[in-house]
Amino acid sequence: MATFPALTHVAVTVADLSVSVPWYTRLFGEEPVLDEDTGPFRHVVYAIGGTLFGLHSYPEPIDPSAFTPRRRGLDHVAFGVADRGGLEKWQQTLDELGVAHGGIVDAHYGSGLSFKDPDGVALEFFAPPA
Repeated sequence: MATFPALTHVAVTVADLSVSVPWYTRLFGEEPVLDEDTGPFRHVVYAIGGTLFGLHSYPEPIDPSAFTPRRRGLDHVAFGVADRGGLEKWQQTLDELGVAHGGIVDAHYGSGLSFKDPDGVALEFFAPPA
C-alpha cells in the first residue's frame, strides 16, 4: 500500500474577505501569494510552511449562522508548533494582536492553544507532548 500523501492545502469559506484577509495577514505575518477570482468563487491563498491556506468567498450570500465545530464538516484547523515554549510565544503574539484565545491546555497527547478567526472558525496551535 502506498504511503498516504501529505496535506497540501486547507481552504475555509469566509463571510467577508475585506475583514478576513487583513486578519490572517497579521496572524501569518505574510502577504497572500494568490488573490484570484475564479468565477464561481474568489480565493486568497497564503503559503505557510509547506502548506497552502486559502480563504474562499462566494458571490451568493452564505448561511448567516455562526460557525460551530459541532456541525458536520470542519471541526478546526491546527498549526504545528515544535514545543510548549513555542505555544507560549504564540500566546503572547495572539495577545499582542488582540486575538482572544482559550489559553494553553495541556493533555497527555500534547498541548494546544485555541482561538477563532473573524467568522468564528476554530483554529489552534498544537505542540506534541514533551
